[in-house]
Amino acid sequence: MLETSARLLRLLSLLQMRRDWPSRELADRLGVTTRTVRRDVDRLRELGYPVHSTMGAAGGYRLGDDAALPPLLLDDDEAVAVVIGLQGAAGGSVAGIEEASLRALSKVEQVLPGRLRQRVSTLERAMVAMPASSTPTVDTATLTAISATIRTSETLRFDYVSHDGTTSTRQVEPHRVASWGRRWYLVGWDVDRGDWRTFRVDRMRLRTPNGPRFARREPPDGDVVAYLRRTMGFEMWPHRCLLRVHTPASEITGRVDGIVTPIDDHNCLLELPTDSYDMVAFTVAMLDVDFEVESPPELAEHLRKLSHRFTAAT
Repeated sequence: MLETSARLLRLLSLLQMRRDWPSRELADRLGVTTRTVRRDVDRLRELGYPVHSTMGAAGGYRLGDDAALPPLLLDDDEAVAVVIGLQGAAGGSVAGIEEASLRALSKVEQVLPGRLRQRVSTLERAMVAMPASSTPTVDTATLTAISATIRTSETLRFDYVSHDGTTSTRQVEPHRVASWGRRWYLVGWDVDRGDWRTFRVDRMRLRTPNGPRFARREPPDGDVVAYLRRTMGFEMWPHRCLLRVHTPASEITGRVDGIVTPIDDHNCLLELPTDSYDMVAFTVAMLDVDFEVESPPELAEHLRKLSHRFTAAT
């Protein structure tokens, strides 16, 4: 009986892992016959789990979503990851989920076995929470509304405030929502401008109703992540800084959030988007390399003032 119960839990865990499971593959994973899998599925149905069957030569099973949420089965690492994730969400950049995250965290911690409570406690003692920053938060209603238009392929209409305070009304075919640092961004096709654009969600004020449906486009650069890595910040920050760095591109690639372009074996160009020249100074100081300012001249003047200040201090 214990073996059967353990197998049922294992079967339920597998069904939660992905949408469709061929019967033969489930049998192989459980080390039983397909007939035993069929009997175990019937037992899960008797317990109220909505397990659907798919017919045909490649027939199998799928855990449906048309009933109450079944209990989540997590291995040790998954359980610890959920706890740490909920702790972060309780103080995160999405407004309105703090209380829900704390409630969920309380429920998960109550059912943690002793060995996992010890692991979580060890992590908590080693971690420190930084004071909340002034980064604007977004509300769950806005994220949910944007996500819904992505799912239904409806044009999104909203008022947008740019970094310089200019307000405009946009019509955008939404493609993906991205989290970068502590900010949220929408990547979409700007209908009026005929090009891909990235918008900060906290600067958006949605209009209703939504616009017409649209045919999905191929993502920019073939991949949204690649597109964001290439363009992030250059359209959203007021300053674009270009430096000639006297070191191979391989030495700084991956160490800084900027675009690194090789010039030769000993030099490269570094493009940095920013709203503060002080951050550029901090970045190059951290890199500890020789460099020259290509543009803008305001950055060169700012660095000259900093050099005089530091020289006077010594």
